[in-house]
Order: sequence, then C-alpha cells, then structure tokens
Amino acid sequence: MREMRRRILGRTGLSVSELALGTVELGLDYGIATAGQRLKPDRREAARLLHAALDLGINLIDTARAYGDAEEIIGEALKDRRGEFVLVSKIAADPAGVRTAVESSLKALRTDHIDVMMIHCGMDADPDPATAAELAKLRDSGAVRFLGASVYGEHAALAGIESGWCDVLEIAYSALDRRPEARTLPRAAEAGIGILARSVLLKGALSNRICTLPPAFAPLQDAVRALSADADHLPELAYRYVLRNDPPQSALVGSAHLPELQACIGYLDKGPLDAVEIARLQALPLPELMWLNPGLWPPTHV
Repeated sequence: MREMRRRILGRTGLSVSELALGTVELGLDYGIATAGQRLKPDRREAARLLHAALDLGINLIDTARAYGDAEEIIGEALKDRRGEFVLVSKIAADPAGVRTAVESSLKALRTDHIDVMMIHCGMDADPDPATAAELAKLRDSGAVRFLGASVYGEHAALAGIESGWCDVLEIAYSALDRRPEARTLPRAAEAGIGILARSVLLKGALSNRICTLPPAFAPLQDAVRALSADADHLPELAYRYVLRNDPPQSALVGSAHLPELQACIGYLDKGPLDAVEIARLQALPLPELMWLNPGLWPPTHV
C-alpha cells in the first residue's frame, strides 16, 4: 500500500490523507463532460475506483445522502474494508428528519458509525444549530463521531467556526477561488476546526475541460488561462497550490476515473509550488463571483 502524507483533522484527532476521494461523480452525472464521455461509472467501475483509492493510500472518503446512490455503492464495495478509512457524509438541514437520514446513511453504507456527519448547507445558509443539536444526540449514541458542515461562502464558514459544535468544515477553495485565505483558514486553525477543501478543480474548469465550454463561459476561460496558459498543467497547479499549507488538511479529488486520481497523487510528490509562483497567483484578480460557484453557471452544453 502506498504511503501518503497525512495530517491531523483539527480537534478531531483523525489522521487523514492529504487527498480524499469525493464521490459525487460515483452517484450522479456531475462535472464537465467531454464529447462522447459517460460521466457516471457503472457499479463495477465505481468499486474498482474505491478499492484503488484505498490501495493508493487515500484514507478519507467523502459522500452525501444527496449524491444519488453513492452511499450504497460505497457500502457495497467497501463493507469488508471499513476499518481502513475515515468516512464523511452529509444530510440536509432538517431537525425532524435527522435520525431517519442518519439511519438511512448507516444502512446504505453498511456501517455502524460515520466518522464525520455534516450538515449540507444551501448556498446562502449558515449551519443550522437545530439540526446540529439532533446530530449531537446521535454522536452521544456512537452513530456519529464528529459533527461538521459543508458550506458556501465566508459568512457560513465563520458561523460554523464560531458555533462551538462544528468540528470540521468542508469549503470551496481553489487557486481561482482564494477567498478563504483571508479569514476562514486562519480562524479555523486558531479554533482547531478541521478543513476539507472541495471544488479544487472547480467542477473540472481547472483542467483541459475548460476548453470544451461554450462561448458564454468566456470570462471564466480568461480567468483560468491567467492561472496557466497550459490547460493540461492546471490540475497539478491546483492541488499543489491548495495543499501548500495546513489547513486544509485534505483536498477532495472528485473523479470517477482512476488515471485522474493517480495523476493527482503524483502531483503531491512534487511538493508545494514555489514562493514566486504562489505570489503570482495571489496577485491575480478574482473573477466575478458567479464564476466561483458552479451552481450559478449557465448550462455547460448548448
């Protein structure tokens, strides 16, 4: 088994690999598709990817109730390897439905506990304390070990940090979306809050898939080209940039394709970007906020 560097996930004390496997693409058609590409793999392909991730040294798997049948796929594939990985899942903000949702996740995932259960926050929503209070009851029973929230934007992230109950935050963070660097990351470090970085490739925009987008995406394409004129270099730049510091403790690789996962692991062997390159990236202006949130994008196919 490959040795991947690990970091301690804030006050949880969990030792997690610098890369985590995000599983939205295992349960849903998600991302920017290239011509003729089938996004969602079949179950056999998904199982191969999950086993390969563990064999390559990844020990954190991130999923959610909202990711189609991803939880069920994980549970079926990895039921005999549960002790090898940290499991993160998410439920909607719904105090009355917490117990049912968690029980459904446990059943689908074929496990008796979830290491970090997060509240899946909406675009303009802070983490819901009423939902957290219900999750805390399940933590006391052992069904959930730690609590967290997957959030959009600085306000929600800071609310989670200040909440007292939130152990881990999942935030959007990339070489293009550097907003968390001002307050979220330093405040999380001070408070001992674990940070998982998602959208490192911005739904695939920080890869050669940026070239496949229609004309409406010209402002995003221009901003990405400013990062690197070589589209094939973008994923390496993205992961080496995001993981240059701690936090974040782990960055999600949201891919259903083993070669992409292997490539990301290879990037880390090169270490962080040099100081000159980091300064160049940080001096770039941020694009309009709509381009930093794929939920606000126009259709990617016309």
